This record gives sequence, C-alpha cells and structure tokens, in this order.
Amino acid sequence: MKKTLLFLAITALMTAGCSRTWSGVKQDTSEVFQDTKEVIHEATA
Repeated sequence: MKKTLLFLAITALMTAGCSRTWSGVKQDTSEVFQDTKEVIHEATA
C-alpha cells in the first residue's frame, strides 16, 4: 500500500512539472527526491 501511494505521488509530481531544460529537469528531480524523503519519513513515523 505504501509503495503504491509513493508511486502515485512521484508520478503526479513528475507529470505536473515542466522539464524543458536541463535546469528544469534537475529542479524537478530535486523536488521529487525531497517529497519522497518526506513521504517515507511520514510513513515510517
């Protein structure tokens, strides 16, 4: 269940961002990584 929610959250974040340039890709990746860490922390707390 946790993996499914995490996958959906990452998918939503990746499709919501605009990654036309390399800096956009890096920013989106950084945001997804940070959000993923927060989700994992909340799920295991």
